[in-house]
Formats: sequence, C-alpha cells, structure tokens
Amino acid sequence: MSRANLRNRCRQRPTLFLLLLLIFVWTTSCVLFMIKISTATTISQINSELISNVDVVPQSYRLGLSLYLENCANCHVAVPPQVIPTESWQIILRDSQHYGVQLPNLIDPPRQLVWNYLQVSSRRKSQQDEIIPYRIASSRYFKALHPGVKLPQKLNIKGCISCHPKVKNFDFRTLNSEWLD
Repeated sequence: MSRANLRNRCRQRPTLFLLLLLIFVWTTSCVLFMIKISTATTISQINSELISNVDVVPQSYRLGLSLYLENCANCHVAVPPQVIPTESWQIILRDSQHYGVQLPNLIDPPRQLVWNYLQVSSRRKSQQDEIIPYRIASSRYFKALHPGVKLPQKLNIKGCISCHPKVKNFDFRTLNSEWLD
C-alpha cells in the first residue's frame, strides 16, 4: 500500500468517527428532550389554583388558559371549555360578530394558544348528525354538568354566579350553600 493511500485512510477514520459521535450526541439530545417533554405535564407540576376549573389544566396549556381568561372574562363570565363541544369553540373563535358584538380578531400566536387550550379542554361532539350548539343553553354537555338543576328558560351566563360564587376566579367547583345539602 502506498503512503498516499495510507494517509487518505487515516484522514477518513477521524471523519467517520466524528460523524458517528455527532449522530450519537444528537440522538441522545433528542431522547433527553423527549423525556423532558413527556414528564412536563405530570399532575405534580400542575398549579393547584388552576385545578378549580372543571378539569385539570396541564402545564403546556396554561398560557392558552391565561389568554382565554384575559380575552373573554373582561366582558363576561369565561365559561369552562367543557360546557360546549370543540366544534362550537372553533366557530366562536372565528366569529368576529360575537353574539352580536363586533370584536377585534384575536390574531396568531395568541389565538392558536387559546385554540390549543380550548381544543384539549373541551369535548368533541359524539354524534355525526348532532347540531353544533352556539349557546351553552343548547349544549348537552352543559346540561350533563348540571344534573337535577332546574335551569331558567332563558339561560344567561351572567347568572352562573348565582350558583357558582367564585366564578370570577374561574372556579366552577365551589357552589353556593343551597347546593351543598
């Protein structure tokens, strides 16, 4: 074997070694990153003040929850996403004529963060032919969350406070004393 061939071979080995080392480091980094993501939303890391909602809000959706409250609770009670189906939220987020009131459009990325929160926190309609409710009074989910409650003929979300005194804090679990019997 000539000296030139031997030199070329010696140069290729470090290049191959560096390539394999780079692949190993990259793969290890990806695995560690995936482990971190998969454990980031464990129950122990969820803030107890956000548990007062109907469902627990994972860490990765808390910013969406905050933006939802910031944008919706300024005008009315921010209802839990669970009371209407996901499809209803999709319509509401796109509608600039929000129940007859002209709203400025929520733009991305905040709109996407709110949508991610609403999508993970609400429930999809279960039947294909089910009508998508635009108001909570028409939602079977709202009715299911209020078993045995005689709801007024004309339901108004401002009336939520009559049964849920801490609704301003997005606490729908705390009920007035008349419901605790």
